[in-house]
Amino acid sequence: MEKKNRIVMPVYDMGAKVVEELELDAHVFDGVIKKKTLYQAIVGYRSNQRLGLASTKTRGEVSGGGKKPWRQKGTGRARHGSIRSPLWRHGGVVFGPHPRDFSVAIPQGIRTEALRSSLNAKIKSGDLILAEKIHILHPKTRDFVKFLDALKIEGTSILCVVDSVTENIKRSTRNIPRLDIVDSHSLNAYDVINKKKILITRDSLKNLTKRLKNV
Repeated sequence: MEKKNRIVMPVYDMGAKVVEELELDAHVFDGVIKKKTLYQAIVGYRSNQRLGLASTKTRGEVSGGGKKPWRQKGTGRARHGSIRSPLWRHGGVVFGPHPRDFSVAIPQGIRTEALRSSLNAKIKSGDLILAEKIHILHPKTRDFVKFLDALKIEGTSILCVVDSVTENIKRSTRNIPRLDIVDSHSLNAYDVINKKKILITRDSLKNLTKRLKNV
């Protein structure tokens, strides 16, 4: 519910029942979506994920070819100096790719504004869900799937944001397709935009609000 820049969201327990209504900080979650900043950050994140390992060998790096294949004149054939010429099979490659670094530096201000815009976009589209807490006593995938099914988000791509990724949570969710777990301290805009639904705990939201407010 949004009224005069006031956003109130329901908080669900592990049984998908509403336990409270939480008002979001209007200074952080103001509904503003800066598309250009978001685009710049996501392009930067994706560039930083590129390894740049593609590599080819030039004629000087291909083994062999040190001897002239035949004499220069008198054979009736075209002159050649090496069997590793780019004109020959198994020869070197002209203008081929070589290892390079695709990483780019993303300013802190851009990262912060992009994360804020991505969260505002998810809130606006109704794809951000607040959970009271995610407490897993026993690492059972079935129990977590039951929780997602109660929230009616099972089967979609989900990003679960928790304050701390415990071993039980990790083991309970590792076999669920299209579901990723991330702690609130390392969350970025690309993680948020890359998933359809964002399931975030109340404590994680408080940490994010403090993180986005103090920068």
